[in-house]
Formats: sequence, C-alpha cells, structure tokens
Amino acid sequence: MKNVMKTTREIIKLLEKEQLQYVKVGAFDMDGVLRGKYMGRDKVLSALNKGFGFCDVVLGWDSNDQLYDNVKYTGWHTGYPDAEVRLLPETFRRMPFEDGVPLILGEFTGDAEAICPRGLLRRVMDKAASMGFSAKAACEFEFFLFEETPHSVREKNYSNMKNITPGFFGYSALRSSVHSEFYRELLDTCLAMDMEIEGLHTETGPGVLEAAIKVDEVMAAADKAALFKTVTKILAQRRGWMATFMAKWSNDWPGQSGHIHLSLQNAKGDAVFHDESSGNTISETMRHFIGGQQALMPELLAMIAPTINSYRRLIPGFWAPTEASWGIENRTCALRAITGSPSAQRVEYRVAAADINPYIAVAAALASGLWGIENKIEPDTAIEGNAYDQKFADERQLPRSLGDAAARLKASKTARTLFGDAFVEHYAASREWEVREFDKAITDWEMDRYFEII
Repeated sequence: MKNVMKTTREIIKLLEKEQLQYVKVGAFDMDGVLRGKYMGRDKVLSALNKGFGFCDVVLGWDSNDQLYDNVKYTGWHTGYPDAEVRLLPETFRRMPFEDGVPLILGEFTGDAEAICPRGLLRRVMDKAASMGFSAKAACEFEFFLFEETPHSVREKNYSNMKNITPGFFGYSALRSSVHSEFYRELLDTCLAMDMEIEGLHTETGPGVLEAAIKVDEVMAAADKAALFKTVTKILAQRRGWMATFMAKWSNDWPGQSGHIHLSLQNAKGDAVFHDESSGNTISETMRHFIGGQQALMPELLAMIAPTINSYRRLIPGFWAPTEASWGIENRTCALRAITGSPSAQRVEYRVAAADINPYIAVAAALASGLWGIENKIEPDTAIEGNAYDQKFADERQLPRSLGDAAARLKASKTARTLFGDAFVEHYAASREWEVREFDKAITDWEMDRYFEII
C-alpha cells in the first residue's frame, strides 16, 4: 500500500493522530545527494505552512563536503546564511526501514531557487506547459553490489573489493533466486515508498543489477529516481553490503547506465509522439524533439555526465554512445527512438549514466527536446547498424572530459536561455571545481607507472 499524502492538511492530521514526534526532511544538492535532517513535529507543522531555513552550504559544496571557492551565490564571502526551503506535501512517504518514519522532500526558494536542481526541472515543466505539453518520464539504473562496508572499502583503498556474486550472469534467474531476500526487500520498499519498480534483473557483470522505475509525470519521476539511488544504498548498507552508482568503477566491466525515457502529451493528455501515417510512426513533434536533443547534447553534456568518472564510460564498444547520434530501436546510439503504441512511444536518452542528478539530467533532456520542437530542428538521418562504425560531423562530437563539457555549457547561449544565467554559471563552476579537485590528486596509475622507474 502506498503511503503518500497529497496535501498539507492531510499530513498535519496524520502527525496529530499518530502523535509522530519526528519527520525526516531533505533536499537534493547539485550532485544529487539527499541532504536532510530529523525535524520535530512542531517545527514540521510550522515548516509545512511557512517553509524553513536550511544552511545554503548545501548548494555551495561538493559531494565530499568541500566548499566551492568559485561561485557567486554562496561562500565565505556571504557567511553561509540560511536559504529558504518549502516542504512539498506531495512527496510525503513512509520509510519502512525506519519503522514508518515520514520523509518529506523540500525545494529551495528565494534567491536559491535559480540554482536549485528541483526548481530547474520545475521551470522546464512550466516551459512545456506554455507550449501546450506535459511530459512523462522514467529512469532506469544499473548498479553494482559489493560484500563491503564503508570502512572496508577505505581500508582496501577501493581495491580487491568483493562483489556479491562472481561472473557474468545477465538476466540470471539463479542469481535473483539466491539473493531473493534483497530483491524482495528492494521491490517491496520501493512499492511502499511510491517509486514502484517495473523490472529488476541482473545485468552482465559480477553483482550488477538493473532496475527500471515505473513511468510517471516528469517531476514525480525525477523524485523517484533520486530517492531510488539513496534508498538502494541504504538497504545495501543495512545488510553489510554497498551499492555504487558510479558511471564506471572498473576497467574490466561496462559502465553503469542511467537511461532516461521521455514522452510528451498534449493538453488533453493524448500522446503526441505517435503518427500512424508516417513511415516509421514518428510524428513531426517527436522528430523535432529528437532533433533538439541531438543538436544540444554536446553543449549540455555536463548536465548529463556530471563527474570525472562519467567520461570513463563514454568510450566505443561498451554500450555507451560517443557522439550525439540517434536511431530507431538502436542501442548503439545516444538517442533511441522507441516506437510502438501511442502510449508507449518515447525517446530513450541513453548517453546518461547512473551517476546523474536526475533533476538536472531530466531537465536537460526535456528542455533540449522542447527547444527542438519550438525551433523545428531536424535531426540527422537515423543511424542503422553500429553507430560506433559511423563517421560524424564535428558538431555531433561529444566533449571527452568534464572540463571540456563544463566549458561548453558555460559558453552556451542556448543553455543560458533555457536554464538562466544563474544556474549555468553556478553549475558550470561546480563542475570546474570538480576538475580542479581531480587535478590535485595523485592516482594509483601514476604511482604504479612512475614511482620506481622514473
């Protein structure tokens, strides 16, 4: 049974009826990390009506809690004041692993709203509505599971980690039955938290699973995707395991995808991507949507591939695209047009990996498609066969590093139009910071290569 409350009044009545003393509240930061705290009942009741203050360092540090020194919005120069956050009653969920303690998500307001990841997606949704569309989305994630703990991986320096299972075993009924307790716990927990999984199976590799989250309205889908990553890590660690959503954790195995499925509907709720009269059922609207996504992918890639590690995955031959390509039912392309019935026809944004911030990545994928419709952008001819064997024009080449991608985003006039100067400046600076942090590191590769011989 789904424990979802839709209104502030219902939540207040529930808190009073059950005499619940605490609620967990939180908001997602620039890297898609859920930052939150327990809040007492009286404070929650006040926050539901008036919002609450949350230290704006949440938007001013990286995933390692290191402070950006290159952003305008917050920093030592501002003194790290509180930013206003509104609680979102529609995100109310019970957490089964915490004896049903409620969780309510928040969204930054005021000056912080311009750079808030969830606020970004909401503005893109507003743009879709102004064009007469609504959007549905679904995310699917691959993730590896290890018989490790936060202590053991650090003691091992992330080497010789033990996966929960060895070998390949894609779509294995054997593996899923042996570890059925974890599968059932994940499936049941996600169902109880209103982020139903419609498919869960092993992928090719040691201890790797893929979960497809059921389609929903685009903001709800992004909430579910962001929460799914957090909840999966929690359930794994509670049983002495660890889950990773890195784009690529090993040279020996393919990277971990975080594909985004998108479709549009008109004001009546009818699907607009399907056209039976066209030769391939792809409507003009869908064609232009793909055209916009293809054209802007190189400029927006930092929003889709947000980490240094993202670019370890984007290499030929590992089920990840290397150019802004598209094809019909072609999994070697960055964009896969999935044709079929009107309700099922959609675009799969395959360039994304499991390390995405779902709000930011979905915003980029949706906004670029809307831009394509608005400007009637025609895509290239659909790729047939292996996209890795094709030659592409320079404008279809994707940046090969996070630094290059951040520079492309920062210089993009279209990105600034779509997302606002404040977001582009802040987000690009956060990716530049990430590059600087990496550049300071001495890697294992360097030690192994140079320590003795040079």
